[in-house]
Amino acid sequence: MNILITGVAGFIGSHLAERLLAVGHKVIGLDNYDVFYSKEVKQNNLSNLLLDKNFSFVELDITDKENLLNHSIFLDIEMVVHLAAKPGVIPSLNNVTGFIDTNITGTNNILELMNKIRCKKMVFASSSSIYGNNKTIPFNENDNVDYPVSPYAFTKKACELLTYNYHILHEFQIINFRFFTVYGPRQRPDLAIHRFFNLIANGETLKIYGDGSSARDYTYIDDTINGICSGIDYVLNAVDPLYEVINLGNNQPVKLSDLIRSIEEVLGHSVETEQKPCRSGDVDITYADIEKASTMLNYKPQHSIKEGLMKFKEWHENK
Repeated sequence: MNILITGVAGFIGSHLAERLLAVGHKVIGLDNYDVFYSKEVKQNNLSNLLLDKNFSFVELDITDKENLLNHSIFLDIEMVVHLAAKPGVIPSLNNVTGFIDTNITGTNNILELMNKIRCKKMVFASSSSIYGNNKTIPFNENDNVDYPVSPYAFTKKACELLTYNYHILHEFQIINFRFFTVYGPRQRPDLAIHRFFNLIANGETLKIYGDGSSARDYTYIDDTINGICSGIDYVLNAVDPLYEVINLGNNQPVKLSDLIRSIEEVLGHSVETEQKPCRSGDVDITYADIEKASTMLNYKPQHSIKEGLMKFKEWHENK
């Protein structure tokens, strides 16, 4: 199949492209090298992909509607995996307009492109942030998500509503995956595990926001990619109109204090920490109910936090 991956130069996008190429798909990758983090890092992510004859790359911003809708390379696309977005809960607090433009308007532009070229199959990257400070755990796809606590979260909810609208109006076949704190080699440098390893390597102190009791459902990249690929197969084989929201997590939340202890064990030494007040926009816990993913997609995460950290350490030391 000819599959378009938006945000292909990012952490998840580059891993996914490698996997899809390995099983015989043709991939068109789109990215705008957003300045949120280094262009050099993203070009590194693409280095192996660019050697594959079945991979094509387009540098383009999804907010550039005219060029997006009129670029000839997209005419034969049979499926879209839409990962491109402005990321991050904390950055969204000071750039609400930018997040709306890229995440909502940009997603609508992708959907309009699909409608124009008669491509009706999509996998969309939503987020566990959409649950806010949900009091019912683990988080289930049927939970009320009307109370986002950050602009990033509300843009992801808006995008789920957008994809539903195209499903209803144009019979699109869509799975929205709510990702839960994906980590592993090539993880974004602003995210906790990567940031902690960088600080430790430089002999710096870790700033801990809150008392260490906040928890995240850390999900190793290979497990997330397995789930996405199962979702892609499900959508590709769908005959009738399809619309689903599915959690992709590890179902094993880890407290921040326990994460730091695990990092200390992996590194073989203790680290210095400094406690800071909690930040606006952060949630207390993310915890995925993955029964739906297991039933529909045979999704079974394989990596414990310790195993994932060991693999991350190996990559971090050799990058």
